[in-house]
Amino acid sequence: MARPKNVKHIFVTGGVVSSLGKGILSASLGLLLKSRSLRVAIQKYDPYINVDPGTMSPYQHGEVYVTDDGAETDLDLGHYERFLDEPTSQASNLTMGRVYKSVIDKERQGEYLGGTVQVVPHVIDEIKEKMNEQAKNGSLDILITEIGGTIGDIESLPFLEAMRQLKLDLGPKNLLNIHLTLVPYIKAACELKTKPTQHSVKMLLETGIQPDILVCRSEKPLSREIKNKVGHFCNLHESDVIGLNDCGTIYDVPLMLLNEQLDKRVLKKLNIKKYKDPELSYWRDFCNKVKHPTDGEVTIAICGKYTEYPDAYKSILEAFVHAGAMNNVKVNVRLLRAEDAEENGGSSAEFLKGVHGVLVAPGFGDRGIEGKISFIRYARENNIPFLGICLGMQCATIEFARNVCGFSEANSTEFNKRCRQPVIDLMEHQKKVKEKGGTMRLGSYPCILKESTKVHKAYGKFLINERHRHRYEFNNEYRQLFEKNGMLFSGTSPNGDLVEIIELKNHRWFVGVQFHPEYKSRVRSVHPLFKGFVEAAKEFAHGSRQLSFEPDALPLEASEPSVER
Repeated sequence: MARPKNVKHIFVTGGVVSSLGKGILSASLGLLLKSRSLRVAIQKYDPYINVDPGTMSPYQHGEVYVTDDGAETDLDLGHYERFLDEPTSQASNLTMGRVYKSVIDKERQGEYLGGTVQVVPHVIDEIKEKMNEQAKNGSLDILITEIGGTIGDIESLPFLEAMRQLKLDLGPKNLLNIHLTLVPYIKAACELKTKPTQHSVKMLLETGIQPDILVCRSEKPLSREIKNKVGHFCNLHESDVIGLNDCGTIYDVPLMLLNEQLDKRVLKKLNIKKYKDPELSYWRDFCNKVKHPTDGEVTIAICGKYTEYPDAYKSILEAFVHAGAMNNVKVNVRLLRAEDAEENGGSSAEFLKGVHGVLVAPGFGDRGIEGKISFIRYARENNIPFLGICLGMQCATIEFARNVCGFSEANSTEFNKRCRQPVIDLMEHQKKVKEKGGTMRLGSYPCILKESTKVHKAYGKFLINERHRHRYEFNNEYRQLFEKNGMLFSGTSPNGDLVEIIELKNHRWFVGVQFHPEYKSRVRSVHPLFKGFVEAAKEFAHGSRQLSFEPDALPLEASEPSVER
């Protein structure tokens, strides 16, 4: 029997503060290693007790990212897919809730033979088994695992202990730890301070783990003296201290880490000798287009319910970066609270001044729905390019029913279970569902496009597959009436039963989709709908009289679309 392939493991941990960018670091390293013709996969371990983030508020967790196989996962998996252009799956995201649930289920089934179930060894062994799960498929060279949270969090300790034990099992040439920390810049002293990093490494050492490589986030580049000092106090050579200072766009991070030779240090420590020189010319070209577009700017309004927290729309924001680069324009995003239009007497005109496109975002619940509908009506009546995603598409059908078809009481049964004209209704197979978690229509489903439609022109094909996350759908009882009034159902399920895409015939670009196209936009393959939407906004901007931009439409940073609040 052939010996199983020896997969190398890289674990990425974080210290000092959260939100330093472990996900971007993991994705960037994965890209660098893949560019050297190594086969790489990335997974994320989250320490919270929820089974998955599907039932968590966007204010708590940000966006819920959905994979092709229907897993509701952490938003970092979106970064992995966008950077590596490789699909993730249910196996790519593990929560402590899933670990405990699995252990308890085994105990109830008698698998522990009456023994006392404890964190050590039962929970730790369960985690180690999951850690090796993806590595067993034999098609990988390197598996990168990001551990959520920061060193010192009680709930993440079992993950760290499992990593410590796994390194003993596999040996130091087969597993390494990269620890991401903060080196703050104190303006009053004009000095970078290394003490937080030293304390973070000390806490990591207390768990029995010596980091193999330190990546230090900082406002300014690290000098050789700083690297030497950090290495001296953290038991590392200065070449194993990697600087990662603030940059113009998150897509610059792989190039910065390449410059710092992070990938070379990893390859040496893991004793990997067969690899190619990295080929990243396309990545450099993309970054240049993001930072230096040649065809000006467009302003896109995103109307949503969670606009105080942009991470709730992370994939949408990144899809606009990709589409902007493809169209050689800077996309300035104006985040608009759906309730603002309601509080303004239902008027949305002042909020959309100088806007060249309107996107109504996904979400759940009835809060802000009337505001969304007012934004959609303004875009429809003023021929402004429009894209509605999931709930945004449903709100577009409600607006059309009320203001074009004359159904003044049209609504969704999600917002009014007794509404007399339910143009949006609960999917039939959802009517008996009781539990909330993981019970929606989730994952990738096929869709057939109609010829000579905007979406068919955008995709360039008739059969597409897109990711879903919803419970409600268009009510087919109203389909014929909508078509008579000018709505085109340009995409449906293969059997024709489910409406997936709507368009308006006599509008420059008005599209609503029941799925989430933002999940599949990549650096190397920009999503066709975002490309087409931004292209329409660009044409509208260049052809409109309002060529000057409002003072409040200024970019915040080039790492993502400029976000106005």
